[in-house]
Amino acid sequence: MEEFSYHNIFATKGVEYLAIIAFLTLLIPFWMLLNKQAKAKNIRKALGVLSANMLRIPQGLFYSKNHTWTHLDKSGLAKVGLDDLLLHITGEVKFTNLKNPGETIKKGELLTEIDQNGKLLQIFSPISGKIISTNEEINETPDMLINDPYGIGWVYKIKPSKWMAETNSYYMAEDATSWSIQELERFKDFLAVSIKNHSPEPSMVIMQDGGELRDGSLSEMPNEIWRDFQNSFLKSPTEK
Repeated sequence: MEEFSYHNIFATKGVEYLAIIAFLTLLIPFWMLLNKQAKAKNIRKALGVLSANMLRIPQGLFYSKNHTWTHLDKSGLAKVGLDDLLLHITGEVKFTNLKNPGETIKKGELLTEIDQNGKLLQIFSPISGKIISTNEEINETPDMLINDPYGIGWVYKIKPSKWMAETNSYYMAEDATSWSIQELERFKDFLAVSIKNHSPEPSMVIMQDGGELRDGSLSEMPNEIWRDFQNSFLKSPTEK
């Protein structure tokens, strides 16, 4: 009968196995995060349509008519960002002329500009106050803005100076949902008129089968239509 011998593999390979386990422990959560972001982006790209049921409209935020949002945290600081409808309309953008911490701003003043291949839109502040911090990571990681515009995709944190007075006319809850749907319908009408005025070529397809808008449809439009969009949807509240 052959003699049975026991070999403790961990006595010789233990360090290597522990290193592999530690590596996988770090790698798996990172891979899951990247996969989640890629999946969200691919779903949006695959759908290719912009409809009301795609819009994310958290009910506890204040929405201004120039498609910015703001929310007052327990700390007394207000986060400010772009609403989901505007991001669906424009597609992926970069921010230029970002304000610096310590600067003050008034409601209706230029807050930043968004840029897509040289086509610009001006974004105006929904509140007055002192800028405490600027989220510069949104330019380095655009998916932050696309995937979570009301969370990690915020643009500024501002110490508001006239919070109650300046937000009492903004949309919240069900009113915000109704207004966003109306704005989407208004955007469809806007494109029909603006394209007719500036792009006589009938080959410019911006609608999917069934009459739905294509996601990011403004990204395909020329500068003239971006300027029309600025005047129709993002005019400063201080302008008459």
